Amino acid sequence: MPRILAPLLAGATYARLLHLMVGWIFAGVLLMVYPGTYHKGLGEIVVASVCVDAALLVLVALVPAARLAEGVQARLLLVPDRERDISAEPSRTWADRRRTAGWLIGRVALGSVVGFATIFGLTGGFDLLSGADSLRYLPLVPPALFGYGWLVVAAGRLQLAMAVRLLGPSPAERLAEAELRAERLLERNRLARELHDSIGHALTVTVLQAGAAREVGDREFTAKALEVIEETGRRAMEDLERTLVLLRESPDADSPATVTERPGVEQLPALFDTARAAGSPVEARIEVSAGELPRVLSRESYRIVQEGVTNALRYAPGQPVSVRIAVRDGQLELRCANRTAVAGAGAVRPAGGTGRRGGKGLRGIRERAALLGGEAGAGASTDGAGEWVLAVRLPLRLGS
Repeated sequence: MPRILAPLLAGATYARLLHLMVGWIFAGVLLMVYPGTYHKGLGEIVVASVCVDAALLVLVALVPAARLAEGVQARLLLVPDRERDISAEPSRTWADRRRTAGWLIGRVALGSVVGFATIFGLTGGFDLLSGADSLRYLPLVPPALFGYGWLVVAAGRLQLAMAVRLLGPSPAERLAEAELRAERLLERNRLARELHDSIGHALTVTVLQAGAAREVGDREFTAKALEVIEETGRRAMEDLERTLVLLRESPDADSPATVTERPGVEQLPALFDTARAAGSPVEARIEVSAGELPRVLSRESYRIVQEGVTNALRYAPGQPVSVRIAVRDGQLELRCANRTAVAGAGAVRPAGGTGRRGGKGLRGIRERAALLGGEAGAGASTDGAGEWVLAVRLPLRLGS
């Protein structure tokens, strides 16, 4: 019983009734001002009204703003569960105009049915209840009201279904929305990689330096470790501020973070110094200058090498690290290798994972390489040198 009565008491039902009545009023006004309806039969009046209404509604649908206005009104009065099911955009194609015309004609027709049912029901009921035998018809009032209420409920739901079908997003709008969601997802993933690389590297260096200072107990070494921690933390803060600026909708032009350049290959020597200060010897051979590379390639190369060095510090602290950056056959080659740390009797613990097929860092490297049209791989060397090697190849011309 509550399920049957609940729609009759819902506010959405009467908002939809108002929406239906607007369509009926439109048809009624045209019927009153249309010349030649006097002294005509009901059939002739209905035919004339339908023809005139349909022609005017088709003309209205040709105006691009008509779809926008109808969409906004339908969102307000039809109370859809999700507003995105009904578009609030102007017509951009002829298909949008055809759908708008169908919606306007259907809306007026359905509203006219409900409007005439309301008028005839009220006048008929008044005539019966005001007659001499009014008491005989009094018991019919509750079921009549119940039936009328469910007529309004059904008409409102049908009107909503029509709006979703005819005023819903077009295929082009759905495609644009899907592309926008994909772009936002890619942007979030890129920001997540930025935070993982910069903050992850800073925390790794900080933990290693703090642990080494505690173990060594030498005042000079401790002072040097604190200096490295301070510098690393400052760079991490710059990266964090830069990422937060990207997250803001309207970044402040005067903010220091907006003018801070994202690091490129020219910043690699400072990265290697940080790794050396953490206790891992770094042998670097960079055979390309920053000016030779596109800015995006320089930036992504820095992040890739940073992740490789961070993995080496995390999983094989104190072991030598070898980095080589060179151009071969139109490809930028990045190679980061380090000795594996002994984890047990003859076993090795790879620098870049803990027995799994790559963590978030290596997955981020592969994603960066793929977006730039290149490829990346990581694993134990096959020459028996006992090294873990990260190798990346990127095209110098993006998109090639």
